[in-house]
Amino acid sequence: MKTSAFIVFLTIVLVIYGLINSYIFIRGLQSIPDGSSWRPWYIAGFWLVAFTFVLARIMERTYPCAFTGVITWIGSFWLAFMLYFILAALIIDLVRIINHFFHIFPQSFYVDYQKTKLTVFFISVALVTLIVIGGFINARSPRITKLNLHIDKVVPGEKSLNIVMASDIHLGTIIARRKANRLVATINSLQPDIVLFAGDVVDEDLTPVIKNNLGANLGQIRSKFGVFAITGNHEYIGGVEPAVKYLQDHGITMLRDTTLLIDNRFYLVGREDRDRPRFSGKKRKELEELIQPVDLSFPVILMDHQPFNLERTVKQGVDLQLSGHTHHGQLWPFNYVTEAMYEISSGYKYIGKTHFYVSTGFGTWGPPVRLGNRPEIVQIQLNFD
Repeated sequence: MKTSAFIVFLTIVLVIYGLINSYIFIRGLQSIPDGSSWRPWYIAGFWLVAFTFVLARIMERTYPCAFTGVITWIGSFWLAFMLYFILAALIIDLVRIINHFFHIFPQSFYVDYQKTKLTVFFISVALVTLIVIGGFINARSPRITKLNLHIDKVVPGEKSLNIVMASDIHLGTIIARRKANRLVATINSLQPDIVLFAGDVVDEDLTPVIKNNLGANLGQIRSKFGVFAITGNHEYIGGVEPAVKYLQDHGITMLRDTTLLIDNRFYLVGREDRDRPRFSGKKRKELEELIQPVDLSFPVILMDHQPFNLERTVKQGVDLQLSGHTHHGQLWPFNYVTEAMYEISSGYKYIGKTHFYVSTGFGTWGPPVRLGNRPEIVQIQLNFD
């Protein structure tokens, strides 16, 4: 990404971030009585917490240490609190507008209006806190999604292929050793023939991955044909070449616009991420070019991180496409946004003669919180005639 474009993008993000926090701050401050001893604590505490996310993004790259890890966790949680505080404030304001025209509140509501506002404030904080805690527990509870799919092709000596797939792991400060151990243990328990990572294996910053030696965890994965991965947008955001080298050094075969015939049984095709031109200035290969040397009498499995242009996959005769990226919104109500953006926001769909699966992902980006969907590891039993 060009420096000027990045500066414009960053400025827009920071302005929006500041405006949202300012709105939440003002609405909260209006609930606390003038002269209350709580007001200075609220003012200082709010902006200290709100600023931690920005500070953490800077310090992760420049000064990685235990303190950086702490403020990264605080700042990441604040993103979830920020979302649901803004929703709570908007709902409260909508109710106030309705009351202005239709007088739905009883007169007793106004007897001690300042006390009523403070009560609403504390109830809102309590509800948002419970929502975020529930989302945190949910994000730490991945499920195993099992699919049984059929392809009308003959593979000599093979009746089926046991695929274990995960996407959007986002290894880093938040998704660290404990979650990586759980990922590896679950994958190995499924006794895969092949393991496929459909992009965003690491988060933007590789430093905490190296510091916690998370590659050693990935190196413990066992499968018949090996572990293969593709790049996602987050590998490119953080610097794709160091990320790819690190993963390859720890036993993962990176497919970068690569077509492989695995054990003379099936083809595995891995595409560079769709955002490659934006970050590197280089185009990725067209799907038609990648499929051109493929013998379509063999099963063809494609990994493409972002599930766009599915009709092109169908046209090229691919049997199974695996994707991620969407997180299915990760936090409700963003799932409605991803459903509008993608033909498949999450889950399975059969189009033409092609099976598609878009994973909600194993890890999280930003807040370690999920609402409206669960993280997952996907096991696919791919059956052949």
